[in-house]
Amino acid sequence: MIIAQRIKELRKACGVSQKKLAEAVGVDKRAVIFWEQEINEPKATYIRNMAKFFGCSADYLLGLSDI
Repeated sequence: MIIAQRIKELRKACGVSQKKLAEAVGVDKRAVIFWEQEINEPKATYIRNMAKFFGCSADYLLGLSDI
């Protein structure tokens, strides 16, 4: 699942903990863990919040774009 890889990759590249990302997106830390482990996928609202947080497009997170 591309979104799991991209979330983890961006989070680590920015030096952000799972807890900090969770707080920024508006979820519990377990949600971020589940997303990164491909247990669950984030809802559209959280994808939008992550795109804003990381300064990338939602398409990038979803694997629809490599930019």
